[in-house]
Amino acid sequence: MIPVFAPARPLFRLPAYAVNGITVALGIGVIHLVFGSLGGPAVAQLAGSAAVCASLSDLPGTVSRTWQRVLAAAALSTCAALIVALLDPHPVAVGVGVMAMAFVATMTMAWGPRAGPISFAPILSLVFTMAVPAGASSPLALVGWNVAGALAYLAWSIATTLLLQRHYRRLALVAVLRAAANLLRSRAGVLHAARNAAPDQLTLSHWIADEAELAERLQAARDLLFAAADAPKSQRGTAILLRAIDLRDVLLASRLDLDLLGSDATSRFVLERVGDGLRSIAGALDALANALRDGTPPGPDILTALGPKPLFADAPLPAGDARGRALPAIAGRLQHLADNVAGIHALVLGQEEKLPLTRSQLHRFVGPEAWPLQALRDHFSLDSPVLRHAVRMSLALGSAYYLAQVLPWSSHPHWLVLSVAVVLRGNLEQTLARRNARLLGTVFGCLLVMLLAQSSSPAFLEPVFLTSVGLAHSFVNVRYWVTATAATVMALLQSRLADPAAGFAIVERLADTALGAALGWGFSYVLPSWERHSVPQTLARALAALDHYAQQVLTMEPGGAVEQRLARRNAYDLLGAVAAAAQRSAVEPKRARLPVAEMSTFLDHGQRLMAHLSSVRLMLARRAEALRAPEVATALRAASVELSGCLVGRRGTAPPGEPGGALWTDALPEDPPATDPLPWLLRRLQLSVDDARRVRAAAGTALARLA
Repeated sequence: MIPVFAPARPLFRLPAYAVNGITVALGIGVIHLVFGSLGGPAVAQLAGSAAVCASLSDLPGTVSRTWQRVLAAAALSTCAALIVALLDPHPVAVGVGVMAMAFVATMTMAWGPRAGPISFAPILSLVFTMAVPAGASSPLALVGWNVAGALAYLAWSIATTLLLQRHYRRLALVAVLRAAANLLRSRAGVLHAARNAAPDQLTLSHWIADEAELAERLQAARDLLFAAADAPKSQRGTAILLRAIDLRDVLLASRLDLDLLGSDATSRFVLERVGDGLRSIAGALDALANALRDGTPPGPDILTALGPKPLFADAPLPAGDARGRALPAIAGRLQHLADNVAGIHALVLGQEEKLPLTRSQLHRFVGPEAWPLQALRDHFSLDSPVLRHAVRMSLALGSAYYLAQVLPWSSHPHWLVLSVAVVLRGNLEQTLARRNARLLGTVFGCLLVMLLAQSSSPAFLEPVFLTSVGLAHSFVNVRYWVTATAATVMALLQSRLADPAAGFAIVERLADTALGAALGWGFSYVLPSWERHSVPQTLARALAALDHYAQQVLTMEPGGAVEQRLARRNAYDLLGAVAAAAQRSAVEPKRARLPVAEMSTFLDHGQRLMAHLSSVRLMLARRAEALRAPEVATALRAASVELSGCLVGRRGTAPPGEPGGALWTDALPEDPPATDPLPWLLRRLQLSVDDARRVRAAAGTALARLA
């Protein structure tokens, strides 16, 4: 057998965002050189600025996604440049144009986070066009060179995306395996903290953040690998991704029954062993990620580390202790995790594996590429967070522009506009994070420029400018303070290259950044979109998604694998949306915050319910022969009806009460699940109903508090 991928060159051992940043910087550099040779430095600056705006949407992805997004960013940024160029003789009118373009640009967020880079492109174009010295170019010439630069970058982005498809797919898998390893370690950290006391908030927040990161990495990988044409390498890559998706399911199920162990020495021993097992599996995933990244066969020691182990053979368990019945099930779930990783190991070595879904079925899991107008029409209401943010951004940028006209330093009014635009986000949490990172990055950037000011040679400054472009592009969603530092260097160098006589204006830059950060922070309280306004709909959608997944798991319909997987992903996504809303709400004013206890209870029991359903699904798949009895179908139908009643109220149910007997260790079946799975399945169904009741009760209490 041979490795799935050929050995990677050093460039392609970098993360995808770094490779993407390098190609963006190279593309803008080529455009600078070509247009500079055609029309001189002024033309190079105009075409290069348009290329920078278009490049914001050039992210790792398929060719069809890339050209659509880059073309949309190029079109909007060209319109913004035209508006400023035409209104330039009338400063008051320019401010109106800035407000109008900011509103239109922000409304593109109606299509979701994928429109984020597109929404910022026209705002950056406004800033770049305002930076062009008065009279340096006619409006027609300015727009013409903008169009030429944007189209040139569009061609570059299509070519590089096509060239890098195979590498992007490999790097997407590497990112998934690393994110899965991080989630395993953070889960082990939660268990470690639970040995002596309840996990602290920092430990839990790391776990939630790692859950969100894995979900994001999984979807990015789906968009790349599931859209690929059938070929042996792409099929193995798809099989690896499907195993990584199932890995999250098994990890979720691994938390079950741990709360039955109590808090004595036996409990601490078991939790420590489970945590050690999760860390060992995480280490194997990291080793596999390195092998994929480098294109080298993974070492056989990985399989040795994943081999079956008598995890709890020496547990300090008194004779006859009922908790001993739970230990084989807990160890079995860890072994299922290890088996999944061993399957990934075999795939990386080149082993074939039949995919459970066809290529057309896999396409249903790819994120949307279309841009329907209906999505925009749905947000023309003041209740829409998108519309409220668009109005807020329009007012903020207009205020920044007019304020800049009357400041003692008014030579660069666009800097204040840019500072407000990058700080003001759609929610307060992101705004505060951007504010702090922007201030820190600007200080670092100005210090770097003070060092660079010792040289005035364009031959030295232009490569530094292009390096700053690449860094700013690469780290925007990873470490924003790096982006802010690089963007500060980029802005100051661009002004210097466009007008060498103007100097670097470092003090002005610092003042504008501080004032812009304050304005962006202040305007986040104008028409605020507090989480409490949208969370009732999110909770209702999460309950419906949990119910839909439960029905897909319990109906056992033939050929329902696709619908079941879609329902599972939707339930994961909506629980993640609830967790994200709770996290964002923590920095909002106290009167607006979500009820923490109720939201935490909803998430805890929602994840428990998902874990129960995942355990039922795995049990039905792995013990199919032993679970063909008529009473199994009857129990599944009864649980399905009961779960629907609890989650979406399809029939009356009693309010949640104290845990039933099935929750306690003395109710555990005598035989292990490998010997007789039926009692374990029935118990799992009863626990599912109990947690569904608690999920619905927590949602009701939270909504009552919000009302």
